[in-house]
Amino acid sequence: MAAPVTIGGIVAPDSALTRSAASLVERVHSKPILNHVHRTWWFAEFLGTKRGLKYDRELVYLATLLHDLGLTEEFSADQRFEVDGADAATRFLIANGYAETKAQLVWDGIALHSSAGIADRKQAEIALVFLGAHVDVLGLNFDELTPAFVDDVLSIYPRDGMKSAFTHALAEVVRKKPHTAVGTGLADIGRRHIHGFDCPNVCDLIENAPFDS
Repeated sequence: MAAPVTIGGIVAPDSALTRSAASLVERVHSKPILNHVHRTWWFAEFLGTKRGLKYDRELVYLATLLHDLGLTEEFSADQRFEVDGADAATRFLIANGYAETKAQLVWDGIALHSSAGIADRKQAEIALVFLGAHVDVLGLNFDELTPAFVDDVLSIYPRDGMKSAFTHALAEVVRKKPHTAVGTGLADIGRRHIHGFDCPNVCDLIENAPFDS
């Protein structure tokens, strides 16, 4: 059995469940997205430690590793990809004996991981999934990381065309489920990357509500 990964003096959680979760994401994700979900945990852990937050490290590890299952063909259903992913992660965890109360916190962390201004006000575990993912995707709070730590993370989990791969994955979600883009950043993805893309405008939805005014 391989030793758990250590970066910058931080040792990744290592248990039968974390290894099963790692095997799952290795099977379903492309290399750029796989490395993204790993980097999400390392950045979340660094920020959580730096900010002195108290949280369940294994729970955050599981939630970050599983947070993009909704982008995969296997786990995509008919809801927002965040909710599809949260549902899939919860099923996986409970099937592997994880406590339902903890699984619900994982669900919240994954379902809210794109909800700026909400996730970061919730419990530390939920906030850290959001923070880790947004460091990696948008560079949010990047200045809180040390260059040496970033370099060490990237040496093990390189980006490998992450920007284009992630944008493509989101575009595929929008192409298949345009209704899930309403009121979200996915509408921007659709307008820029999908020819003829259209989804209901929130203004139209308000105007067409069945009331006189």
